[in-house]
Amino acid sequence: MFDFSGTLLRIESVAHWLDAALAATGRRLAGEEFARTVERLDFHGAMPGGSNPHRLPGRLARLWAERDLDAERHRTVYTALMREAGVTDTALATALYERHMSPAAWHPYPDAARTLGELSRGGVVVAVVSNVGWDLRPVFRAHGLDEWVDVYALSYELGVQKPDPGIFRFACEGLGLDPAETLMVGDDRRADGGAQALGARVHFVDPLPVDRRPNGLLPVFGLLGAT
Repeated sequence: MFDFSGTLLRIESVAHWLDAALAATGRRLAGEEFARTVERLDFHGAMPGGSNPHRLPGRLARLWAERDLDAERHRTVYTALMREAGVTDTALATALYERHMSPAAWHPYPDAARTLGELSRGGVVVAVVSNVGWDLRPVFRAHGLDEWVDVYALSYELGVQKPDPGIFRFACEGLGLDPAETLMVGDDRRADGGAQALGARVHFVDPLPVDRRPNGLLPVFGLLGAT
């Protein structure tokens, strides 16, 4: 079982995210204004898949905690965080939100295809278990990773999010395995560590930029006894 963001793929930088949304809407920001907007968006955690907010308004606390339970809550809280960051242009906010779901916004880690492909060819079934508010399957298809994924356990579809054991149980049942026969690979000790409650083993990776983590997934082979 693999987590998505920070494990198999990583979102683009905030600057690239903003630049793409500006291009899509025909908007322009001058150099200093662009830099300040990037800084504010990052500070407020407004990019889905990016950094968490450094300061979360109390009125958004519950919505933030439940953001991955359904698509509506996900869009609402991130749109609100964009406003906190000073993005009041509705068209730009919409473009920013839509951009993060684009396959172009995501970059697979260098060893993601090798890891998933070799596991699949070796007869190891694979699930993607993700706290997410949208359908990430198109991202996997666009990057040639979907063919090696047997089950997607996505929080917004199931109405349950990690670390709740229910999302891991769904994945295990879909794979036809007892949790004790599985390994959960993720970057979040709290969320992904929830698999341990069912008896699954857990392995953590660092959610580094893709050019700084070329082979972080390869230890999985040794943990599974695969070659």
